[in-house]
Amino acid sequence: MGGIEFLKGHGTQNDFVLLPDPDGRLELTEARVAALCDRQRGLGADGVLRVVRSAALGSEAEGSAGDWFMDYRNADGSIAEMCGNGVRVFVRYLVDTGLVAERDFVIGTRAGDRPVRMHADGSVTVQMGPATITGTSVTVVAGKPFSGVAVNVGNPHLVSVVEDDVDELDLRDQPDFDADVFPEGVNLEFINLLGEDALKMRVHERGVGETRSCGTGTVAAVAAALHLAGTDTGEATVDIPGGRVVVEVRRGGSTLTGPAEIVARGELDEAWWAGLA
Repeated sequence: MGGIEFLKGHGTQNDFVLLPDPDGRLELTEARVAALCDRQRGLGADGVLRVVRSAALGSEAEGSAGDWFMDYRNADGSIAEMCGNGVRVFVRYLVDTGLVAERDFVIGTRAGDRPVRMHADGSVTVQMGPATITGTSVTVVAGKPFSGVAVNVGNPHLVSVVEDDVDELDLRDQPDFDADVFPEGVNLEFINLLGEDALKMRVHERGVGETRSCGTGTVAAVAAALHLAGTDTGEATVDIPGGRVVVEVRRGGSTLTGPAEIVARGELDEAWWAGLA
């Protein structure tokens, strides 16, 4: 067929288009990414994962110890630093295709290197780096303000504890936030505390909208919950609309463990691709 290879995968129903591009030859424009992620005129996804060798990226991947770099783009085409669910799907692809033989290795991202482990059951553990509490702010959903804890997990988050069931929130529209605090936008998490080691979450992602899951968001949510409880160390399960993950937060680091699946593969029409440049 001679088209452009793609795969489709998801981690707890946070879904992605993967574009194998080991030599870094694809021109991944905002228009192309947005079209790929559009659920009416493209394949449909929450984001795009370009699979590229670190050596092919030059200065962008300089200093990375990983052979492979996850070039992640949001659904609107914007460049993003990191995606926890995306890393798991990225790892599943590399192992399933034999591009990586080891079960423990390192993935390069714009937020830094991420050590990963592929488990026999198909789940993946990602070393997510530190979850840093950076302050507080407020978000407004349908006219109702929610105070939140600001957390940086390589990308910005604002986590708000909600007394009512988070399922009752209307997240179809972009919630308001303080652009002075988050000049590059922010991922917004809304959580119910279900106990000392469990919580429920919904998320409105920067550049995407509400998604079924957000890996960095689950880490931010657990870090914020621990902070509000007066500690910075602990482990919790996080239930999101797309499933369940396990997050461990400790001083100087955090881990995210959850499933990852590859569900389809095919080829993009080259004429369609060229017309989006």
